Amino acid sequence: MRKLIQNIVAGSRLTLPITIVYAVCIWLSCGLITQNLWLQFGCFAVTSYLMMVLNNQNALIRIFSRLVSCAFLVLSCAACFLMPSTREGIMQMFLVGAYLLLFQGYQRRDAAGIIYYSFLMFGFASLVCPHILYFIPLLWLLMATNLLAISWRTWTASLLGLLTPYWFILAWVLYQQDFSLITSHFSPLFDFQFPIRYERLGINVLLTWGLLAICAVTGIVHLIRKNGYDSIRIRLLYGIFIWMDLFAFALMFFQPQHYNMLLRVIIINTSPLIAHFLALTSTKITNVAFYVLTGLILIITAFNVWSILFPF
Repeated sequence: MRKLIQNIVAGSRLTLPITIVYAVCIWLSCGLITQNLWLQFGCFAVTSYLMMVLNNQNALIRIFSRLVSCAFLVLSCAACFLMPSTREGIMQMFLVGAYLLLFQGYQRRDAAGIIYYSFLMFGFASLVCPHILYFIPLLWLLMATNLLAISWRTWTASLLGLLTPYWFILAWVLYQQDFSLITSHFSPLFDFQFPIRYERLGINVLLTWGLLAICAVTGIVHLIRKNGYDSIRIRLLYGIFIWMDLFAFALMFFQPQHYNMLLRVIIINTSPLIAHFLALTSTKITNVAFYVLTGLILIITAFNVWSILFPF
């Protein structure tokens, strides 16, 4: 039976190298050298590698496919206006590292060590982007419902891991006798903007947000319809991606001023969802969807790159 283009791309070993070259070209176009974005590019490269390890270690797609990493690269390049931000790039790197460790605790209520180091990553992420703390209660709930790894030991370990980076900050604050550092760090968590002003986001952010929403909805609907084909473990792990994604979209809807951080969280969680859809479907309709999504991504990426090079 003749393979569709969608399936050829999903299973090809050349897909990832070609996507990497594409991503490097986008970074060069957006000022990797001219604006000296080497630190940001380093965070992006490490995050991309961790996404590849996350996919391989957990077998997120039941056939050979590197689409999870490719989807992350392509969607990140579509949001190229985020590239200059250093703090959010560091946060994104720690977030994927936290996922990588957290998933190892599946069905292990005695995995206090792994859970500790996972939430240590979340703690470091919250040091640079305190709003990542919004996701912690949801993660505790998902530890119980999806990871099946909740116990007093693992919950305590998660809390200790989350607080560990702040112990060092507290020691410095006590030494300096200056508590303004703590208040200035946590005060943005209670800074809500009403009324919501979406027009301040700009057309670039709105278009990219819409693109990510299309990819997320497509992936979620596909997983709901076809969830019986994957193992229970994979379905539960994808449930984590889905709930984290939905929560990030909800935060984006109500507090869009945090788009720099939230779009990165959405990209991490949407990449496996859309990759699963593209890799594991093989009908004429889904092949057309592949062409449409590819076209949308390329058009929006080109528009965002153009806006960076020739601001209007």
